Amino acid sequence: MSAAGWSPLPTGAFTGIHWQAPGAIDGEDPYLIWAEANHFAGYHCKHGKPLPKWLPIVIELTEHADVPALVAASSTAWLQIPRVYLNVPGLRFCSARVKRRFFDKLRSDAHLRGLIQRFELGLPVGHHTHALVDPCTPDSPPTPAQGLLSGKVLGLIDGGLAFANDQLLNRFGLARVKHFWRQDDTVNGNWPGNQPHHCVPLDPARAGPTPHDMGYGHELSAARIDAAMMVFSRHGHVDEDALYEHLQLWDLTRPVNHGTHVMSQACGKGTLLHPMDDEASRCDLVAVQLDWSNVLDTSGGAMNVSVLDGLMYILARCAPGAQVVVNISWGTLAGPHDGTSVLEAAMDQLIALYAGNLHITVPAGNAYQSRTHANATLPPGESVALHWRVQPDDRTESYLEIWLPDGAQSVQIGITPPGHAQPLPAMPMDHGGLWNNAHGAPLCGLIYPTSTALGHHGTCALLAIAPTFSRDATTATTLAGSWTVTLTNTGTSATLFDAYIERDDVAIGQNTGAKQSYLEDRRYDTSGNIGSFVDHASDPTPIRRSGTFNSLSTGQRTVSVGGTREHASPSGHFALYSPRKPDPDAGRPQRPGVRKAPQTLKPCDDNPALRGVLGAGSRSGSVVRLAGTSTAAPVEARAILNSL
Repeated sequence: MSAAGWSPLPTGAFTGIHWQAPGAIDGEDPYLIWAEANHFAGYHCKHGKPLPKWLPIVIELTEHADVPALVAASSTAWLQIPRVYLNVPGLRFCSARVKRRFFDKLRSDAHLRGLIQRFELGLPVGHHTHALVDPCTPDSPPTPAQGLLSGKVLGLIDGGLAFANDQLLNRFGLARVKHFWRQDDTVNGNWPGNQPHHCVPLDPARAGPTPHDMGYGHELSAARIDAAMMVFSRHGHVDEDALYEHLQLWDLTRPVNHGTHVMSQACGKGTLLHPMDDEASRCDLVAVQLDWSNVLDTSGGAMNVSVLDGLMYILARCAPGAQVVVNISWGTLAGPHDGTSVLEAAMDQLIALYAGNLHITVPAGNAYQSRTHANATLPPGESVALHWRVQPDDRTESYLEIWLPDGAQSVQIGITPPGHAQPLPAMPMDHGGLWNNAHGAPLCGLIYPTSTALGHHGTCALLAIAPTFSRDATTATTLAGSWTVTLTNTGTSATLFDAYIERDDVAIGQNTGAKQSYLEDRRYDTSGNIGSFVDHASDPTPIRRSGTFNSLSTGQRTVSVGGTREHASPSGHFALYSPRKPDPDAGRPQRPGVRKAPQTLKPCDDNPALRGVLGAGSRSGSVVRLAGTSTAAPVEARAILNSL
């Protein structure tokens, strides 16, 4: 069977950009281009439904610009920025919500275009597509919150943060979480086990008011938390189920929550067998609970807005001079891996601006054995074929990013769908196209610009694949099986590439229909023998464990944390799913600046036979075991806070 040719990219219905025009895709976010190509189907925008009213984005400004300059050059009628971004002088990053007029102004207004270096799409679902409450205006002064925290403060950004757990109370039984911001906004939100057809706003009398400087979500102060705990206490014990029901935090009634376990590692009191009494177990806390839509979207590609907003919220609740440590136990697999993604660059600048008073810990990732990364050198005139296994019954889109260094303009990319004898026409750089079904709906898209908003160096070609199954007859589904991606060097000098499959698994307690795709090669060692869990220089396969790394964790100033087994022989010291330090494959040619090894290591498995470590369940007194470098990063955050 022969595949038809590529169809041209459309004119964006939201942005108005004619994406097929020469140079239109260069320097842009390819995920935005794909979203417009399939009418935002990957974000649950059903066929025939209207487009989002606003798009959430994260913006990097040019070197001599700052947020007040962007506010002065725009209008809240088409660009809205949370007020919190006025608090940090010199900051060149912000989140925003934009209407189509924003893209029109970018094309017509040279001054505005000169302020913005790049932008990335956030998560265009639910209330993230609505206007902000009280956004920045040109005359908006910085508005610091009341009750700013001083001294040592631990900030946490995660999902499912059970702040009334006794691990997170002080010796008087009061909340150590002094400020709690939940980013969700509706009763029938998109949280695990719930698929709403109609969303009702949360009750601010119960969930707390919307923080004026963030413009969405709901905030609880320690005073409100303590008062609510008092109301729902019986015989000196808090009825946590009733408390969370009252506060409309139904997700915290689940026995296990990732964020609660992470918090207990970072600042809890330990277990009966291993009690802990240190500064981290007594310090003040600021907690940001991610919108469940972000947690459900384990690709993490749209977490940039939510995480950056979360960081700004935490910093806005701390007094100047406070020593702040923030743990972010989440991440992605794709991206440049050289610290130049927008979110990583923003975290680096914030750490620099806070001059020693801000530390951020991030996990190195859990995909070391997942076959989601390939790396190889392409000699002149030669090709490398990657076999990408997209699974059946995958109800989510799948993404493969191919990263090339500067000077790789002669690399062409060919795609052969499963069951097809002939590939689609090989695509050169600075082109894009769609492979459509008989009804004109995209089954896959290849966007191959000369430069990209996803990173500063080289470029990224994005191959996006539609779901392979849906219960909705209007959703376009594509072929499961092995998609062959062939890279051919038509030039006269060698170049190299990295290919990263984006994360697409299912987080704890969820049923999203996601299935992680992976690469296949008969030369890749899956025997399970000693020595088969690391790469060797002599391995002929392009699939590499080395370089499989959390793409939120490759910044220059954040602290990436790999995972070890606490009790193991030297040969079995590393958790099998974690990147290693030093890198066993360090001599392999690599794009400039790529980070493949964590900066430090902390335990995340007890021993080779017992994966994971014990931490707090959602309810006081409960203990659960979770594995992953997500549990190693908060241990490092704890150590940093104690050492300040």
